[in-house]
Amino acid sequence: MNRACFRFYAELNDFLPPERRGRPFEHAFEGSPSVKDAIEAIGVPHPEVDLILVNGASVDFSCLVQDGDRVSVYPVFEAIDIAPLARVRPRPLREPRFVLDAHLGRLAAYLRMLGFDTLYRNDYRDEELARISSQEGRILLTRDRGLLKRGAVTHGYYVRETNPRQQLMEVLRRFDLSGAMTPFRRCLRCNGLLQPVNKEAVVDRLPPRTKEYYDEFHACGSCGQVYWKGSHYRRMEGFVERVVDSYSPVSVARR
Repeated sequence: MNRACFRFYAELNDFLPPERRGRPFEHAFEGSPSVKDAIEAIGVPHPEVDLILVNGASVDFSCLVQDGDRVSVYPVFEAIDIAPLARVRPRPLREPRFVLDAHLGRLAAYLRMLGFDTLYRNDYRDEELARISSQEGRILLTRDRGLLKRGAVTHGYYVRETNPRQQLMEVLRRFDLSGAMTPFRRCLRCNGLLQPVNKEAVVDRLPPRTKEYYDEFHACGSCGQVYWKGSHYRRMEGFVERVVDSYSPVSVARR
């Protein structure tokens, strides 16, 4: 049985048992597995990894682990320029678009509320999620570590929080999305884009009191859902304001 010394850094320790967090530990293996396979056997999904050093040298996922190797594994760097080193992740996607698993329905609604292109169905199978992420260039958000280990997934993230509002803040910060929010441009039901419509075009679909008190309407270009600025809109507007406020200089300084 061969052995190598592994050390994981920063948030990658979330995937390790307490006794292995923040310290070097030995990992036993047979043969010469790829460093990707070894990392995922330990429990860390490959889309979470951005840099691997084996015996001090930067390597890619295909590097074979040998007996006695020392392996250092780092997460995505946001504030440190590591361009001279060989990062294992592909280039960031030009536009942040998402696909979410069945456990993240409320998060999907929040992301759509903020204007992000977000696919979600509660009946997507794992292989569908991986295929959509790969073929459509979408970031896969999931609470399933095994799903992120699928080879087809190149851009993905394991959502740590369990509360949907905290999940939203986690995703916004992880992908630095504060400047990309365009609230109330997408349908919360189907993700389609909203378009302004005349009241006469949708009057037959409005509740009686809505017909009487409101004149400004938007409709989804995909499913036809109609939206107006009623009490529910005002509650959502207050929620969006609180999200935006969380990115003030004071809030960032506290993180």
